[in-house]
Amino acid sequence: MTVEKKLTVSASPHIRSAATTTGIMLDVIIALIPSLIAAIAIFGPRVLAISAVTVGTSVLSEYIARKIMKKPGTLSDLSAVVTGLILAFNLPATIPLWMAAIGAIVAIVVVKQFFGGIGQNFVNPALMARIILFLSFTQAMTTWTGAFAWKDGVGAVTTASPLNQINNIASGGSLDGLPSLTQMFFGQRAGSLGEVCAAALILGGLFLLIRGVISPAVPLAYIGTVAVFMFIAGKGDFVFVAYELMGGGLLLGAIFMATDYATSPISLKGKIIFGIGCGLLTAAIRLFANMPEGVSFSIILMNILVPHIERLTASKPFGTPKKEKKNAAEAEVEA
Repeated sequence: MTVEKKLTVSASPHIRSAATTTGIMLDVIIALIPSLIAAIAIFGPRVLAISAVTVGTSVLSEYIARKIMKKPGTLSDLSAVVTGLILAFNLPATIPLWMAAIGAIVAIVVVKQFFGGIGQNFVNPALMARIILFLSFTQAMTTWTGAFAWKDGVGAVTTASPLNQINNIASGGSLDGLPSLTQMFFGQRAGSLGEVCAAALILGGLFLLIRGVISPAVPLAYIGTVAVFMFIAGKGDFVFVAYELMGGGLLLGAIFMATDYATSPISLKGKIIFGIGCGLLTAAIRLFANMPEGVSFSIILMNILVPHIERLTASKPFGTPKKEKKNAAEAEVEA
């Protein structure tokens, strides 16, 4: 009996994986849970209301948008849930719920669906929504509540970001009035919902690394560049560096937003360049711009540059002959 052997020919890529979009997004949601729990403990039950609004509006917006555009539904991939959660993490605890809903609509409809849906957006949807909310409702987006103030019945207090004072340390500012490094690590400070607890963010990041969801290249290059830049700016002051790394949204951005598959480079070299670029921009904005924080703008600007980074760092296919340089005589003949 002759056994027929068939040669299957298919287009590249030929690497197969059991990973699915839904599985990856579920891992990201699990990684965000420690920060969500910390936010609830620090800023109170209103965190749940904000998260419910951003996630619910994101899911509903995606459902309606896909229906209107007559495209297959994509709610099962859980990407809308992830976008809603990350958006909530970029908002203060006092944000009006209707503003949070507007942010979710912008993230899903304008930034994601208008460009074709998951994987087609050229910038991070949650970050772009945060920037639009910041530019449109600046006061609401910069009204901070102190840690555990909700337990004492203390209302929102409009104040400068803690980063204002932290950034001024490099130019001779004082540490007086700042939370201790231990308090910074566990989230006992003012800030956006998901950025304050460094311990929870690091825990989530380690989970994603163990699961193989993200590469360490972007977070390490991003955080490392900021650390080096701040070490130089602070004239070797490690305390200043530690405050800069845990202050603001650096860890949240480096772990959960700069690593977005659709808006970050694919190659290792590209990831490193992308991370370094984010770090340089973040440090420069913090130290020299009028705004105390630069994470959102830095990542968005580098998102825009990703196609150019990919083109410059693209590896050459195996077997491709090198282009020989023409000598002067040949160039003159062709001319």
